[in-house]
Parts: sequence; C-alpha cells; structure tokens
Amino acid sequence: MEFQLMPGGVISGEARVPGDKSISHRSIMLGAIAEGTTRISGFLEGEDALATVAAFRAMGVVIEGPEDGEVTVRGVGLHGLRAPDAALDMGNSGTSIRLLSGLLAGQSFDVELTGDVSLCKRPMGRVMDPLRLMGARIEGTATGTPPLRIQGGTPLRGIHYDLPMASAQVKSCVLLAGLYAEGRTSVTEPAPTRDHTERMLGGFGCPVSVEEGVIAVTGGSSLTATEIDVPADISSAAFFLVAASIAPGSDLLLTHVGINPTRIGVINILRAMGADLTLKNERTVGGEPVADIRVRYAPLRGIEIPAEQVPLAIDEFPALFVAAACAEGTTVLRGAEELRVKESDRIAAMAEGLSTLGVRNEVLEDGIVIEGGRLGGGEIHTYHDHRIAMSFAIAALRAEEEIRILDCDHVATSFPGFDALARGLGLQITARAE
Repeated sequence: MEFQLMPGGVISGEARVPGDKSISHRSIMLGAIAEGTTRISGFLEGEDALATVAAFRAMGVVIEGPEDGEVTVRGVGLHGLRAPDAALDMGNSGTSIRLLSGLLAGQSFDVELTGDVSLCKRPMGRVMDPLRLMGARIEGTATGTPPLRIQGGTPLRGIHYDLPMASAQVKSCVLLAGLYAEGRTSVTEPAPTRDHTERMLGGFGCPVSVEEGVIAVTGGSSLTATEIDVPADISSAAFFLVAASIAPGSDLLLTHVGINPTRIGVINILRAMGADLTLKNERTVGGEPVADIRVRYAPLRGIEIPAEQVPLAIDEFPALFVAAACAEGTTVLRGAEELRVKESDRIAAMAEGLSTLGVRNEVLEDGIVIEGGRLGGGEIHTYHDHRIAMSFAIAALRAEEEIRILDCDHVATSFPGFDALARGLGLQITARAE
C-alpha cells in the first residue's frame, strides 16, 4: 500500500486515536500470567499488539476478542503457560520479542521467538546479556539478532543490572524475568524511560519498589487479575499534535490521551518550539494519567532539544523532525543513538526523506540538524517503518507539491485506520494498493 498526499489542508475537529501500544502489550502479558480473568478496554487492535495476543494463545491462554477494543484474558498464573507447537512469530514488534524473552526465560519449556524482515535485523544482545547473567540459556544469531531460542527449565537468580542504555524494553525484560528468579531483581536506569511495566505490575498486585532510579521486584510474587482501560497512545497522537501545529488555521481536540510523565517529551518539545498546546480534563485511569489535548496552529521556531527530553520522546522524533522542518531557524538533536536501531534507522530514513522534500539537514552520529524552510514534494521510501510513513503524510500540510509515500503496509502495526482518521480531520490523503 502507498499513500498519496495533495499539498495543504487544515486540521480541525475532535478525535480519539487508537489505544496505547505499550500498555496494550503489557495488559495481555500480565493478564496471561495473573490469577483470574482480566478485562481490557481501549485495546489497540494493531498488528504489533495482535502478535502478542497470538503468542499467548499459542501457549494455551484463552483470550476473547479484541472486539471494539474489548479483550478478556483468562489468566493461567505464573507457571501455567504451555509449550507452543511452533516458533512464536512477533511480526514487526520489538516490544513483544524483548519483553517476552524475559517472561519466557523462566518457563519450563523451550521456545523460539522470531519476526519479520525488519525485526530480525534489530539488536537483541541488550536483552540476552542480562538474562544470561540471571542464568537463562538464550541464543540469537551470530550477529545478536532474532530468531531467539530460549531453553526452558533453567533456574533464574535475581541480579542487580545497570542498564547500559535508556530502554524501557530492556528494563521490562529484566523485571519480567525477575518474577521467575530467586530473590530480588533490580535495575538502574541511566535516564528515566516509560514506566508502564512498573505501574501495571502494581495494578496486578505485584509489589514493585521504585527508589532513586532503582526499580526492583521479588521472585515468586503472584499477580491478581484486574481491569484495564487503555489510554489513547501519545505516540499516535504526536502525528496530529504536529499536524495541527504546522497547518495555519488548525484547531484540534484529541481526547483521552495518555500523558504518563515518562512519555510527554513530545509535548514539552513542541511547547519549547512555540506550539499552542493545552491539557484539559486531566485525570487518572487505571493508574495512568490521561487528558484531552487541544492544539491550535502557532508559528514554530527551531530549538536545541534538551538532552533530558530525548528518552521521553524517542518514538515521536520522526513527527518532531517534520515540525522542525516547518519551524523558523535551526533545530538540533543530539544523544538519540537509539533512533538508529528502531524499525528502521530513523535518523537516516528521515534525513533522506527530508532531503527529497528539499529540507536542508545534516546527519550526526547521534542525531540531526534540521534547517526549517519550504517543503517541496516527491517520492518517500519508508524502509518498512510505520512512523516514517505517518510523519511524511503530515508533512504534506506544508508541502508545495504532491508527496507519494511507498510501502505503507506497516502503518497498521501501531495505527490501524490512520488514513481514514487523517482524512476526516483534514489531511488530503489517499491510500492505494502498490
């Protein structure tokens, strides 16, 4: 599938974007190993989250739905999973494979985890290293990529692990393995990352200690089923936060958006650039803070992105690069090496696309420098990355010529129905079979 976009447009109206991907994944994982029946609403019915559902079904967990975002998970307890008949295919989902590697390291059975072409290029040494320190037997390819093979029946021991990079996936992997380890398992983060795992473990009644950057669990702690209302995903909302900020005349309300303090870098950065963002109706739902966000067009200015905001906006940078391209002056991002090992090398892929549109930029080893200016048109390659596709779709609002975006099939991994919602809000987008 490809997107074709006519230049210009105004973004207006009200919308609720799909449910948070991170929380949707974790709700299935923890619900599956809890005692009792967990009911989930607002679940993201995207391909990534559905890969997690399929994996637990393959291990004997009864999961009803999703239907209109409603899912029922009949938990089997910490030790109730069964060996699957075949390798578990995680599709494009880095969250699924990294978190599941921790959860499955403590099982009694052997299992193999694999995925699509993009996933099988992503680094897994970052989760294999701490799991091996805990006693797990886990192997990847010679280059440390999937498929991963985990040998069951290996007793795990609790460790303290200093994360070498700010990664919520690695942190979560170690904590989930810690549920099956003897004693206490703890991690220290070099910078705060999304804390959905810690929050949700607490919601399932599992004691989690969080003190001065050290997060810890104790092995053998049982989980009790609960109810989860998944907030709208701020990573999906980010495309429209930027869209309304860059298109003159825009006025948009996004409802029930998750504003977890470890995820609001996109809001902080856009505000620093001069965006007109207002949070309304702030509340807490299932332990997660949510709000309605009103965004109106405002002229943006280039900034040097503060280092402390980088981990809080890591998935939103493709959209923020488009904001930078439409801003007056220069935007500088450093300290974002993690963008090179996402679904694509997002620094290289965005730089290439921006150059296609005539936006001057300079690629750094750990970031990028973007000169705001006029946007032209052209043909964009997404490198199988959903966020690259959606970012260049919103760029059309300020483009002077048509933009054609190739290979957009992966948009459904995080944002099913993106093109229809975008069209309803004012983007001149058409999806066509390639």
